Amino acid sequence: TGDIWGGLAKSAKIFAFENELGVQQPVGFWDPLGLSKDGDAAVFKRRRISEIKHGRISMLAAMGYITPTFAGKFPGYLSPSAGLKFADVPNGLAAISKVPVFGWIQIVVYALYVEASGLNFGYFDEANSKLAPGDYGWKPPLLATSVPELRKKRLNAELANGRLAMMAIIGMFFQDGLTGSAWGDWSLYTASPLRAFEGELGVQAPVGFWDPLGLSKNGDAAV
Repeated sequence: TGDIWGGLAKSAKIFAFENELGVQQPVGFWDPLGLSKDGDAAVFKRRRISEIKHGRISMLAAMGYITPTFAGKFPGYLSPSAGLKFADVPNGLAAISKVPVFGWIQIVVYALYVEASGLNFGYFDEANSKLAPGDYGWKPPLLATSVPELRKKRLNAELANGRLAMMAIIGMFFQDGLTGSAWGDWSLYTASPLRAFEGELGVQAPVGFWDPLGLSKNGDAAV
């Protein structure tokens, strides 16, 4: 900052969040974009609420991708009037086009209900000021505890797993969109320009053609 006191004041604002849940080793408090540099506790709380919510949704979404593949699907009909069975709905993004219109209406209405109930059917500012982030009154069996240290450990685990799940579901979306499979089967991505170089010298198992910086993504053989 060019000023020792200015530097200390700026750091003090960030230090205010160093003991929050989710600050874990080895990274510690990690805010590469400086979103919390102003030290605004209300804004931090709102973002923490959003992080927990998105993490929980992503954990469910990731399991939604994985479970039907290994556990199978429900028997019977998803839509008897349309003659659509659960078994007829593919996994992943391909399922979007198979869900009937009234099915989407039910999904949207339920999502709105969950959002409203999470706010105790109140306004955002009022509800967020009264509730602890992520605490909506439901105590999951075998997970909820009143022991402070154990509770902190489990809440930290939820945040860590939610962050991992957010990365995982985005990865699944990209792989599904490119290959048609949530598991990213490279053999299905026939449109990739990188295939032009798969038979070149230096392409060896188990890595195969490796271009992490995407230097050959334009498929230019001269380059």
